[in-house]
Amino acid sequence: MFAAFGLLLAAIAAEVAASAALPRTHGFRDPFWTVFVVGGYAVSIWLLALVVRHMPVSTAYAIWAGLGTAAVAVIGAVWLGESLDPLKIAALGMIIVGVVVLNLQGAH
Repeated sequence: MFAAFGLLLAAIAAEVAASAALPRTHGFRDPFWTVFVVGGYAVSIWLLALVVRHMPVSTAYAIWAGLGTAAVAVIGAVWLGESLDPLKIAALGMIIVGVVVLNLQGAH
């Protein structure tokens, strides 16, 4: 199960890197960044497919989507100049709490 969680974290990292690089594609007109983004998403989905062999898809996908969303929001605020207001911070907190609850539920 720990190996599956490690693969899931790698899938999240690949998806987050690809999402953070999306603005650099300039609408998929920059070939290098386009390949990077499409490749990152492909690797992420491939790793997620490996994870669901050892973990329920509902739990794996919720963790992948929730942590990925939270990480992209933080990266957007820290490195991409996007705003981070109290409402966004509260929403990110709810995402993190939801992921923790899903993990605790899956541990039983």
